[in-house]
Amino acid sequence: MSELHPEQEFFAILDKGRFMIQRCRDSGRYVYYPRVAEPGSGSTNLEWVEASGEGVVYSATTVSQKPPTPDYNVALIDLAEGPRMMSRVEGIAPEGVKIGMRVKARIVRDNDKPVVVFEPL
Repeated sequence: MSELHPEQEFFAILDKGRFMIQRCRDSGRYVYYPRVAEPGSGSTNLEWVEASGEGVVYSATTVSQKPPTPDYNVALIDLAEGPRMMSRVEGIAPEGVKIGMRVKARIVRDNDKPVVVFEPL
């Protein structure tokens, strides 16, 4: 077991350019946001596995900014593995992000920290 807290471990993995999520070895269910136990069962038998990076937009909203700062979107993405995560969709106008849109993850640096964002497929 790692000495890092699951959230710290998640960001350390992202910093190496990998998008991984947890999976419970007992139930086979995927877990996101990183935690020490699977929600529902309480199992602590979690492992890190590579995420496919594929997902579908569950919901999205445009956050309007005062010019000249550009608007951006906040989106909930249903990952192919099952969990839902909050992120943003890039490479498209914020108002162009639509529910049901298929997206693919990539890791970018934001304020010198690695974050997962998505692009339309």
